[in-house]
Amino acid sequence: MDVLDAIRSRRSIGKVKSDPVDRDLIEQIIEAATWAPNHHLTEPWKFIVMTGEGRKVLGDAYAAITQEGLSGLEEAALEERLDKERAKAYRSPVVIAAVCSPSDNPRAVQAEELAAAHAAVQNLLLAAHALGLGAVWRSGDPMYHPAMHQAFRLGERESLVGLIYIGYSDMKELQGRRQPAAEKTVWLEG
Repeated sequence: MDVLDAIRSRRSIGKVKSDPVDRDLIEQIIEAATWAPNHHLTEPWKFIVMTGEGRKVLGDAYAAITQEGLSGLEEAALEERLDKERAKAYRSPVVIAAVCSPSDNPRAVQAEELAAAHAAVQNLLLAAHALGLGAVWRSGDPMYHPAMHQAFRLGERESLVGLIYIGYSDMKELQGRRQPAAEKTVWLEG
């Protein structure tokens, strides 16, 4: 698949089949992610791949975060709600936690390290699409919660930048629209 075609045709795929994804494909996707641009070649990323019961780490973190905010629920209602939260980790056969792991390089700028980690996620998404897989980049408040940081045993300076759910698409082809680039472009010419 041509890179321009991949960019134009990739869509967030939130519904995937439960079919397992070959480890080789996941390794190719992560390899593509590591070719993202990064200032001073710091490579400020790491990836935590969850499959099978490995997704329990994520599910338990979702449940712990939700439980903090709940009080006064009957035990049965509480357990039903927590089961629903745990199930989020099982929405796809593969979940990759993308982490910004900043370099100790004194020339590294935190904002640039974070931007590089985000670029790595974009490479990951494009590679998944090119290999025939569906993927969605999820974030939201739970991702930034200390319980999630603890669940993935992140270092003090590390942060999650995305939870990438990957599998074989179970959705009809999606159409996408963008405003014309000309509407978002300013030319400064001499």
